Amino acid sequence: MKACVFPGQGAQAVGMGAGLFARYPEITALADEILGYSVAELCLQDPEGRLHQTQLTQPALYTVNALSYRSRCDSGAPPPDFLAGHSLGEYNALLAAEAFDFATGLRLVQRRGELMSGASGGGMAAVLGCDAETVEEILRGNGLPGLDVANYNTPSQVVLSGPLDEIARAEDLLVDAGATYIPLKNVSAAFHSRYMEALVPPLGEALDGAELRPPKIPVISNVSALPYASGEIHEIKENLLRQMRQPVRWTESIRYLLGRGVDEFEEVGPGEVLTKLVRSIRKRTKPPVTAAAALADRLGAESFRRDYKVRRACVAGAMEHGIASQDLVVRMGRAGYLGFFGAGGLGLAEIDQSIQTIRRSLDAGEPFGVQLTSCPDDPQAEMAVVDLCLRHGVRFLEASGFVAPSPALIRFRLAGPAAHKVIARVSRPDVAAAFFDPPPEGVVAELSSAGLISGDEAQWAVRIPTVDDVCVDADAGIGGAAVLLPALIRLRDDVCRRRGYDTPVRVGCMGGIGTPEAAASAFLLGAEFILTGSVNQCTVEAGTSDDVKEILQTINVQDTESAPAGDLFELGAKVQVLKKDVLFAARANRLYELWRRHGSWDEIDAPIRARIERDYFGRSFEQVYEEIGTAERDPRHRMAMVFRWYCRHAMRLALSGVKAQRANYQVPCEPALGAFNQWVKGTPLESWRSRHVDVIADRIMEGAAEVLSRQLLRLAAAGEPEQQS
Repeated sequence: MKACVFPGQGAQAVGMGAGLFARYPEITALADEILGYSVAELCLQDPEGRLHQTQLTQPALYTVNALSYRSRCDSGAPPPDFLAGHSLGEYNALLAAEAFDFATGLRLVQRRGELMSGASGGGMAAVLGCDAETVEEILRGNGLPGLDVANYNTPSQVVLSGPLDEIARAEDLLVDAGATYIPLKNVSAAFHSRYMEALVPPLGEALDGAELRPPKIPVISNVSALPYASGEIHEIKENLLRQMRQPVRWTESIRYLLGRGVDEFEEVGPGEVLTKLVRSIRKRTKPPVTAAAALADRLGAESFRRDYKVRRACVAGAMEHGIASQDLVVRMGRAGYLGFFGAGGLGLAEIDQSIQTIRRSLDAGEPFGVQLTSCPDDPQAEMAVVDLCLRHGVRFLEASGFVAPSPALIRFRLAGPAAHKVIARVSRPDVAAAFFDPPPEGVVAELSSAGLISGDEAQWAVRIPTVDDVCVDADAGIGGAAVLLPALIRLRDDVCRRRGYDTPVRVGCMGGIGTPEAAASAFLLGAEFILTGSVNQCTVEAGTSDDVKEILQTINVQDTESAPAGDLFELGAKVQVLKKDVLFAARANRLYELWRRHGSWDEIDAPIRARIERDYFGRSFEQVYEEIGTAERDPRHRMAMVFRWYCRHAMRLALSGVKAQRANYQVPCEPALGAFNQWVKGTPLESWRSRHVDVIADRIMEGAAEVLSRQLLRLAAAGEPEQQS
């Protein structure tokens, strides 16, 4: 496969375009008419030495790139499979994809050059010989918050933008770290950074007046390092505006293309700047197996990948208490996957801060979502989380623990139903049916009366399902994935046919997915996406303690056990938790049995009470109850409150990694992680310190593709008639 790439500002040189202006006189004359000067004279002779000025450089380079591509087409060369451009070059990539005509693109570039040339008050510097993560860590750790990375050019080359004083201060710090630091002298402002925000509205006005069309060839966006969505014209304007104030993700763009099987890159335009960058990126990138990567890209529903703007139908599910951390969600988003932040169990202020951090990190519009946990006893807590999500522009929610749609969930779904999407975890057909149906009329009426949704949004409610996607929890369900998934797919089909939905609800699968074989079986059963959980808990990005990760990387499939769910203690609900090296499951189950058989704490034998206070609580029953801070007269309920406290306390111990209290760690975990550990044993992923959530997603998806390919070939071979001798 081939990609054509177009250079941006910095590739210009006197003499560029030689032979092209004479070959295409009509296009050259059109450019001269639009610009008001001779573009050929500027490029070939530059008599006044002005080619380096931004307002002239950009239109000139756009024109030469355009003529170079026209010449390539006229030579009979086949069209490329992909297009990409660096900064200004993205306009040429869109032109080559016929997203607009030459004149439209030139007017846009002319306006862009004028705006950028008028910007001032900042500078830029190139940093060579140092990876981006190290550069960003040095900036954060040394009080340089005003600097942004403007270009991720190669794994060892980035460009910084920001105030001149911070550009100067960063030099010694980065040189001491072994980098080569080159302040860019011919740059008048901090391009591709937050300081270009003022240029966005006037460029937006120019884009509003431009006639745009869907690209006919996939174009890789600078800001997302992913292709523009097919048919989404508005995305062209959005991405070109973001490009002004956000970094050029060139390294990720090339790695994406390598992952899609591109093996030839042709630079179209003057010079070899991009050719050298691509060569450097390829040296430090091991492309995935092309056949498996291509098939992995097609597993699941195409509509899921399109709607969530992800490259693969694999989701990192929310794990409560921030175990599905900010870093986990950001890493997945930057890799083109969807991850959900584990908001359950966290305070509102912490959720607020985390959402803001994630949004700043995923400033190119990469996908992410937030967990919404069911709180039937405190519906206002749900509504407060939804308020936060709506305020911060969160588009995707993962609904956990719901047995019926709540007002808060429905409010989020209806507050712009085309934009907001909900994935609901379910383990029973009757629960799934409630989500397949439209939102209950009574709840919709209450939300409308309270002014929480508009009249138009209320009208939507009768025409759409309550959620966009249902994810079958095979571990918590009846009979596992082989029983539950086909049953829910049939139920979905019946409901959607009866309701006449324009877009049917998708059905995915979670639970037990820790190996390629498990993922392959889910897709074979009809899953339109998969959701992973426990395997992500033992990664660098997971928000639990290193001590917990050290244990988790060694477990096998038999090393988990059921224990009481703290929030539903009195109902006898169970969760899967770690058993190896810890005693939480045994102790929590013991507390549940004591609560079930006794009416108060005082009825329990004194030696047992003393052992529990010493080994479980680390303090007296009365001290725990005082810490809870409520007045409860019923002694049995008081006992349940203290036992629930133990479950929360055990979770906090695990999250903070208090080794002296390891026996009491509560670590939610499923056997899938044990299966994953056995799969990666003897490979670099055996150690949790080498495990990253996006790498795990890639390995599982590509492994599933290989499993399916092998099995299909095997079945095809089995069906062939035997040869007669």
